Amino acid sequence: MTMMPTGWTYPVELRREGDEVEAYCSSMPEAIAGGPTEADALREMQQALVCAVRGRIKDGMDLVPPDGPRPSERHAVSLPAHLAAKASVYVAWRRSGLSKVALAERLGRNEVEVRRILDPDYGTKIAQLEEATAALGGRLVVSFELAR
Repeated sequence: MTMMPTGWTYPVELRREGDEVEAYCSSMPEAIAGGPTEADALREMQQALVCAVRGRIKDGMDLVPPDGPRPSERHAVSLPAHLAAKASVYVAWRRSGLSKVALAERLGRNEVEVRRILDPDYGTKIAQLEEATAALGGRLVVSFELAR
């Protein structure tokens, strides 16, 4: 069985480029951000990661789960909880090889509902996401971390 990511926190490298701090993510190379301070660059990187993850899901592309940090990547940026849950369901669905129709049959729902569950912009309730992960042979886990 292939291991699923346990969280959607991406390692980020920050580099000073003149008056700007640039943020890069080797796990999601299309997500690049910057700002006048490290805090600004990290805040912008979260938005860049959200856009990259949403885009990959919307385009039906593979979604690369975060990998471990490289020596230069000492910062971490997490996806918002709802998108992290959607990303987890999406990756599990893609790895399952099931069609949307087949997943709908497992859930006892129609395909339109499954498309909504997989849509990163649709406000799917957490119970539906849990139901989808169970139908895909897993479980959705939520955790709490103290803010830094």
